[in-house]
Amino acid sequence: MPRQAYVNGRYLPHREAAVHIEDRGYQFADGVYEVVPVFNGALVDEDLHLDRLDRSLGELRIAQPMSRAALKLVSRELMRRNGLSNGFLYMQVTRGVAPRDHKFPTNARPALVMTTRQMKPHSEQVLGEGLKVITVPDQRWDRCDIKSVSLLPNILGKQAAVEAGAYEAWQVDRDGMVTEGTSTNAWIVTQDNKVVTRDATHSILNGITRITLLELIRKEGYELEERCFSVEEAKAAREAFLTSSTSFVLPITQLDAKPIGNGHPGILTGKLRQHYMDYMQSLRKSA
Repeated sequence: MPRQAYVNGRYLPHREAAVHIEDRGYQFADGVYEVVPVFNGALVDEDLHLDRLDRSLGELRIAQPMSRAALKLVSRELMRRNGLSNGFLYMQVTRGVAPRDHKFPTNARPALVMTTRQMKPHSEQVLGEGLKVITVPDQRWDRCDIKSVSLLPNILGKQAAVEAGAYEAWQVDRDGMVTEGTSTNAWIVTQDNKVVTRDATHSILNGITRITLLELIRKEGYELEERCFSVEEAKAAREAFLTSSTSFVLPITQLDAKPIGNGHPGILTGKLRQHYMDYMQSLRKSA
């Protein structure tokens, strides 16, 4: 069966799915999005993702496209139609279609697009060898806490990483402090075994995987600090890793061509990844 998408009330073949040329998401990046992981048929942290979607919409003063209950029904129907068991559900809401003008339109209705994508498990090579990361200047706006579709600086950073043979780019502010990756949150483990990640201010997107992992870290009793850390501190760390809805928890073994720790995935990173994988497995059992 051909892959399907949902566009403004209609289920369509993915190749035929389209929005109007004057959709404000296309014209102005006037919209927000969410990516919800699907693991063994279960939507992971669905309500946390929808809470963040609500917050992003509220910050941009975009109306809800439908009720949460209706959004959940559409999500599950689209998953059913696409046979999705492992992958992710993408949803995007824009301010809608209106003649091109910077000010808010008065009569536009919010536009909703949803797609799904299958995802393969992370390879044993990635888990066994870890990832390479580079650093780039953080050139984004001051409201990175809003999950906006305006991602041009992130795209440029990700492309720089690809061209350097790396998986990700960590963005660095003017003070030399790491904010986050282009599509992930950044973490280190210090020499005295403290887990450190930047606190959730307007400078970063508060990742849902980040939120869940913080709770797991507290539950397991590991030492935790939510604070800024510099590139120099990251390079001197015992371990480093990244989190996101599609990466889960992945080890970093090289930063700007310098090995992190002993150059191999860290022991604590491995434990945290296992805690998170166990958490996702538990969601299926309780569904």
